[in-house]
Amino acid sequence: MKTPDPNLDSSGGGTTALSAANWLCLAAAPTFAIMALLTGLLDSGAPSMLCSATHDAAPLSGMVPMYLLMTAFHSAPWLKLISNRRNSAHQTPSV
Repeated sequence: MKTPDPNLDSSGGGTTALSAANWLCLAAAPTFAIMALLTGLLDSGAPSMLCSATHDAAPLSGMVPMYLLMTAFHSAPWLKLISNRRNSAHQTPSV
């Protein structure tokens, strides 16, 4: 699946208004990061009590590591946006 370019509108034009799909791809990483933060701060541990038999089964078990991994996997559009903006800022205008 191709990651949409946040600098292009849906018609493939230049840096005009972002389409809804391009905004949506930028919303995933911050949403998962906020969910990881809230889960880490507000987690009461009740579901962990249900799975006490697998207490030390895996170091990446739980919701916080899952949300952090989802944040990392969905950060590509942000990295592409930052890279494109940094590259366009360093280009010298042609005379």
